[in-house]
Amino acid sequence: MKILLIGANGTIGSAVRGELEPRHDIVSAGRKGADVSVDLASPESITAMYRKVGQVDAVVCTAGETYFGPLSGMTPERNELTIRSKLTGQINLVLLGLEHVRDRGSFTLTTGVIMDDPIAGGASAAIAGGAIQAFVRSAAIEMPRGIRINHVSPGVVAESIETYGPYFPGFEPVPAARVALAYRKSVEGAQTGQAYRVY
Repeated sequence: MKILLIGANGTIGSAVRGELEPRHDIVSAGRKGADVSVDLASPESITAMYRKVGQVDAVVCTAGETYFGPLSGMTPERNELTIRSKLTGQINLVLLGLEHVRDRGSFTLTTGVIMDDPIAGGASAAIAGGAIQAFVRSAAIEMPRGIRINHVSPGVVAESIETYGPYFPGFEPVPAARVALAYRKSVEGAQTGQAYRVY
């Protein structure tokens, strides 16, 4: 399969690439260091990415910026970063990408543990995760041409624990390689409308 992987250079994206690349043709997309440049906050950039890449069998997104900080500091402007990138950015990948995904292809989006298990400073990210989950469940019943859609909800990743560990007291870290298996299940499997939680 030809798979478009957005965020391939991140911690989770790198693990997903390592899991899928032995069996598939991976085209990476991101802000820098990728095969194709894309800014999730810009519908024009997403459209240009799809035009450059052409037809694909699957789209996987492990990217998306969020505001991470206390509710008292979550201004409308800071929250807008999350809305435009993590939330509508991923939704626009689907809306603008439908004609670029082959029959019986798939989309796999990314949410996160915070939508199910809140932490201090995670309200903005939780908004995006919860909304994407609702979108995936609803969109799955209307996807054309047998195209599937799922989302993966990773826990705090072990490889990032030094950076994010203090924000997740008592959470059990999850190896990125285990998270990557959920993306493989979404891409290579047959399910749709699913939430693959890796906590």
